[in-house]
Amino acid sequence: MDYQLDIEEHPTYLHFRVTGKNTPETVRRYLFEIYTICARQNCSTVLIEENLEGAGLGLVEIYKIVSEGSQRKSMPVRRVAYVDLNPEHSSANMDFAKDVAVNRGLDVRVFATVAEAEGWLRPG
Repeated sequence: MDYQLDIEEHPTYLHFRVTGKNTPETVRRYLFEIYTICARQNCSTVLIEENLEGAGLGLVEIYKIVSEGSQRKSMPVRRVAYVDLNPEHSSANMDFAKDVAVNRGLDVRVFATVAEAEGWLRPG
């Protein structure tokens, strides 16, 4: 497998840590695995902490991946806090991914740190 996915359960969300190689296939596979886990556990809120090696994906690939993922029927995940720890990856591209997801009905935010993301996910 080209990636490792670790899960930490919190009272109101699941925290996923993904490491490995940054390829479109890796991103598709780990997002599908997160979708499957969330569907099984009836979890609608996630923190994705990504630290994939290599250059960031291009805008066309990002658009395809987000669009494909949002077409799944009965999408369990509705709220996503996303942190990309690889400094090679463009924050503008991450903002683009967020915009595509938001336009498809997901509440997605991109954060620079896990602490900021956790703050957004905490109730009240």
